Amino acid sequence: MTTPVVGVLALQGDVREHLIALATADAVARPVRRPEELAEVDALVIPGGESTTISKLAHLFGVMEPLRARVREGMPVYGTCAGLIMLADKILDPRSGQETVGGIDMIVRRNAFGRQNESFEAAVDVQGVEGDPVEGVFIRAPWVESVGAAVEVLAEYDGHIVAVRQGYALATSFHPELTGDHRLHALFVDMVREKVAAGSL
Repeated sequence: MTTPVVGVLALQGDVREHLIALATADAVARPVRRPEELAEVDALVIPGGESTTISKLAHLFGVMEPLRARVREGMPVYGTCAGLIMLADKILDPRSGQETVGGIDMIVRRNAFGRQNESFEAAVDVQGVEGDPVEGVFIRAPWVESVGAAVEVLAEYDGHIVAVRQGYALATSFHPELTGDHRLHALFVDMVREKVAAGSL
């Protein structure tokens, strides 16, 4: 079985935790900052952090346009928290100059669950993840206001969409990499393997 190479966009945020989670899920995990590093991976995780800062740094490092192109071509991608915002086709309340990579037909609301001091943990039932609910860590977390017909809703919490999938793009409002439960990373790595096996990467 091929071991997929999965990058983590290493511009800001909890990069190290994602690298550990991906390695545990039997992927070769690498930090990605520049276009030449992006070209060498089969898939990419966009971590939490501050979505406006990630957007600006992606332009500064010259990786925004190559990343948009890879996502349009179907490269598997997984965004957590700020990463979910980065994968949205539309932000309901964008900061000035804020841009996204896009790739998921959804509208998201930034900081929807409250500010930093209102962060919380909650059990979330995620479709496609077997066993007990996933422990979701919500830190200044966004939620998904609405999705297009091609988007599969994988989880809701308190009446709001917090996990989605469209094709080979996956996104969660919360941080699974902070809990030691790597089932969502394993789900993503399986998606990458499926794409690699199809010979379309």
